[in-house]
This record gives sequence, C-alpha cells and structure tokens, in this order.
Amino acid sequence: MDMLNNSLEQFSAKLASAAPTPGGGGAAALAGALAVALGNMVGSLTVGKKKYADVEDRIKELNAASEELRAKLLAQMDEDAKAFEPLSKAYGIPKDDPTRDQVLEECLHNAAEPPMNILRLSCEAMDLIAEYAEKGSRLVISDAGCAAAMAEAAIRSAALNVAINTRLMKDRDYAEKMNEELDALVAKYVPMAEEAFELVYGGLR
Repeated sequence: MDMLNNSLEQFSAKLASAAPTPGGGGAAALAGALAVALGNMVGSLTVGKKKYADVEDRIKELNAASEELRAKLLAQMDEDAKAFEPLSKAYGIPKDDPTRDQVLEECLHNAAEPPMNILRLSCEAMDLIAEYAEKGSRLVISDAGCAAAMAEAAIRSAALNVAINTRLMKDRDYAEKMNEELDALVAKYVPMAEEAFELVYGGLR
C-alpha cells in the first residue's frame, strides 16, 4: 500500500508541475482504469451470491474483460507520455527551419494515437460498466454509478486530448477521419455513461 500511495503521490505531483508529461492523456487513462476497476469490484462482490446465480457466468466474463482493460489503460499512461514528449520538443523548432512542418506533423500524428486508444478503451470499459450496473449486486450499486462517472470523465478527457492534436494537423484527411471516429464515440458513450449514472443515482434517492 505504501508503494501505491508513493506512486500516486509522485504521479500527481508531476502532473501538477510544469513538466510536459504526464498530462491530460495520462490522467484520462488513469480515470479509465479506475472506472473499470470499480466495475470489476461490483462484479467481484456479486460472484458467489445466491441471489445473482443466474448472472454469475456473465459477471465472471465481465470481470475477466475488466482485468484486461485495466491493464491496457494503465499501459497507455506511459504510451501517452512517450508520444507527447517529442511533440513538446518539436514546438521549440525555429519557425524558419525547413524541417519544422514535417517533424511537427509526424509528432502530432503520434501524439494523437495514445489518447485515441484511451478513448476506445474507456468506451469498452463503459460497455462493461453498463452491464455491471444492470446485473451487479444492489448492495454495491453506488460503485457502478461511480464507475460510470469515472468512465465519462475518461472519455471526455481523452477526446479533448485527441482534438487538440487533430486541429493542428496539416493532413486534413487524416485529421477528419480521426475526428469522425472521435465524434461518434463521444456521441454514443457520453450519454450512455450519463444514463448509467442517473439510473444509479435516481435509485438511491
């Protein structure tokens, strides 16, 4: 537990600093990992309960998928930092350097990929969380609502970190293709997260 607390302290301290990384992408990945972990907790506290025997097999499947997603999202924290650092340096290339545009464009493409992956993974997490909210133990339903809220934060945050890169790309065909997927995922999964949250919240009032 001490190692975990120290790690989180170091991450949050560096996040608060002027260092280029970690940033919003890493925070989004962490939010997504926490969201799916909360969903998994709901599943773990549902398995083995007689009242939920009819959904136990499906809950076990959700738990296995959640474990994989959590690992992938945590891995994206490092991927996002690795991809953004070259971009932060590229902005410092003199404007009269003939290689500047090409280097910047390549860095923008690379920097957009991790938050796009974080967005996709967080949307996958939301699919699982919606099922946890529907099928999981009512004793921990508030945690399913928390998971939905965290997933929404991850989705919105990852989307912003994609958009800030695509808006500066010279290759507009590539940018618009990425934006189309971005917009479609946000349009589908933000309302899904909000609906899951409201379902849980309303049931507790």
